[in-house]
Amino acid sequence: MSFRSLLRQAPKVSPLFSRISGGLNRSSLHALSKRPIIPSSAPFAVAAKRYATSVTPHSSPIDPAEAEALRCLEQGTARLEEGDVHAAKSLYQRSVEIKRNASSLFNLGVTHYHLKEFDEAIAAWKESIALQPSSPDAHTNLASAYIISPVPRPDLALHHLELASSLCPEDPEIAFNHAAVLEATGRLEEALEKYKLAQKFGVERASVHIRNVSAKILGKRLNDADKSDPKNDV
Repeated sequence: MSFRSLLRQAPKVSPLFSRISGGLNRSSLHALSKRPIIPSSAPFAVAAKRYATSVTPHSSPIDPAEAEALRCLEQGTARLEEGDVHAAKSLYQRSVEIKRNASSLFNLGVTHYHLKEFDEAIAAWKESIALQPSSPDAHTNLASAYIISPVPRPDLALHHLELASSLCPEDPEIAFNHAAVLEATGRLEEALEKYKLAQKFGVERASVHIRNVSAKILGKRLNDADKSDPKNDV
C-alpha cells in the first residue's frame, strides 16, 4: 500500500498559524488542526501589540512595511477561514514579499498544501523552520508534505516528526501521527510506544491501533520463531 493512499486530511481553521492533518492513514491518522496563529515569540505578534497611528510618549513607532505585512497576514487568515484558499495564498504571498517571517511563511505553506502544491509547501515550511526552528507545528506539517508528495519521503517525515515530538513530547496528535509513520515503515515496537503515548494523552482510537500493532508484533515473533525452528528444515 502506498503512502499517498494512506493519507488523511481533515482541516479545521481558526485564527493566525496552522497545523495540517499530516501523517499516514486515511482511516487511521489523527486529524491535526489547521489553525493559523502567530506564535507569541513572533516579531509580528509583538509589533501588533505596539502598533500606534501616531508617536506619543505612550506609544512606539512601527515600520509601515511591517504593519502592512501584518495586515496581509491577518486578512489572509480571514480568507482561509472563509474557505477562499486562493485569496489567502495571494495575501500570504504579499505578506512574505513585504517581510519574510516564520508566521507568514508557515501560513503560505498551508495554502500551498491545500492546493496540492507540495513542493512549494515544503519550501515554505523549510524556510519557516529556518527562521523559527522550535515550532512543532511546522515540523509536523513538513512531515505531512513529505508523506503526501508524489514521491514520498518517509525518512524525512520521520525526521521531522521526531523533532516535533522532542519539542512537544506530550502532544497526542504528534504522537499518533509519528506512530502511524513508524508503523507504515515497519518499526512496530516504536510505533506501539507512540500509540500508547497518544492514548495516554487523549486519542481514544489509538487503542485500536495498539491492538493491531501488538498483533503484528506477535505474529512477526511467531513467524521468526517458526523459521528458526530446526524441525522446519526437515
